[in-house]
Amino acid sequence: MRKTLPESLLTGPVIAMLARMQTAPDPDKSTAAIRFNTAADRALRAMKQRAEELKLIGVGVVAWSDAVPVQSWTSKMMVVGQLASVTSKKDPAGENFLGIAYTKAAEMAETLRDSGSQVRPAKIGEYGYRGGLMARAKTGILFATFSGGPAEDDLKVARTGLDLLVADL
Repeated sequence: MRKTLPESLLTGPVIAMLARMQTAPDPDKSTAAIRFNTAADRALRAMKQRAEELKLIGVGVVAWSDAVPVQSWTSKMMVVGQLASVTSKKDPAGENFLGIAYTKAAEMAETLRDSGSQVRPAKIGEYGYRGGLMARAKTGILFATFSGGPAEDDLKVARTGLDLLVADL
């Protein structure tokens, strides 16, 4: 026989508490997310230092997803000098480094390959730019991108961050 609470005890606070108990987060996922945030901060600081060594301005992004296919992720970014390039007569549109970094990440989330891998034609919203790297880890999939320099330099910066993420996660 199943026991039930008397109706008089089902007040607003009790109902809210019961709802929270039923939808409690998975402790393993919460721990992994906390670990990612700590690792992400360390990776982004190292990426910033590497970009500055290479005399780059731009944006670094790191992300983590706990599932394949990627249905959600946690990401962090850091600006190195400027979020976007300064427009000029020579370059009136300029470049949004954050936007480019995220297009690299978006391509990787869908293909599960490094950005610019050309495993398929670029989709609308993607540009096939190199400069994003991904790896599978015990806790899920890790992504690191940088935008602001030539692809070879962006990859060096991304590699710095991804290596730290893989070591930490």
